[in-house]
Amino acid sequence: MTFPRSVALATTAALPAFAMLLAMPACGPKDEPYKAQPAYSGKPVKMPDVPTLPARAVKVGDAYTVWGAVHHLRSRVHDVDVKGKDITIIGYIVKTNLPDAPVCAVHKTGKGDPDGCKPPIPAFWIADEKGDAKTTIKVMGFASNFAQLYDAIEKYKKAKDGDPLVQDEFLGQPVPRPVPAADAKVKVTGNYGFAYTRATSGIETDPRFGILTFQKIEYIEPPPTPATLPGMKP
Repeated sequence: MTFPRSVALATTAALPAFAMLLAMPACGPKDEPYKAQPAYSGKPVKMPDVPTLPARAVKVGDAYTVWGAVHHLRSRVHDVDVKGKDITIIGYIVKTNLPDAPVCAVHKTGKGDPDGCKPPIPAFWIADEKGDAKTTIKVMGFASNFAQLYDAIEKYKKAKDGDPLVQDEFLGQPVPRPVPAADAKVKVTGNYGFAYTRATSGIETDPRFGILTFQKIEYIEPPPTPATLPGMKP
């Protein structure tokens, strides 16, 4: 057979070229020996102190803080604990939209709003600290409209301990007494998520801080000034 001889010839012919490659000097720079460098003797560099991150509480007792609820809602790990769940949040009422109610919507129940009157849904916002306007949770569903609040405010002015609460005709639940107002410290229980869906005119959302759909409220510190609506007598 000629196959082994062909292989032998090819191998023999390749040997001189391989030997030449071995004889060629290696390419690239030669390794230089290590030279010790003297220690730095210039002006010392002052590094900034390591910042101390504030310890933020997720809960106070059985209630979430506002920061804790928002943190969990936006967390891929903890969102299952609060998203779409009934939870209690403790905080201060820092704002309500009652002072901004349009005059056309401020009246007794039984009277419809005039054409073109498009009031917002009554709401208040809670935060961990008084005056905080950055991290707040909007609370909706404690009253269906400003007419329900109008009746409640008027009746609560003369109410005594033990008197029945005013029932919201559309929500089928009592309007809180006192009506939510700024600077009250409260524990609010409700369903927490990114949307409020009780509204008949559409869905309202807050993809950043979420919305708490009201179920009940406990006053730790009542509001220093009673709630009122534009045009109402104090």
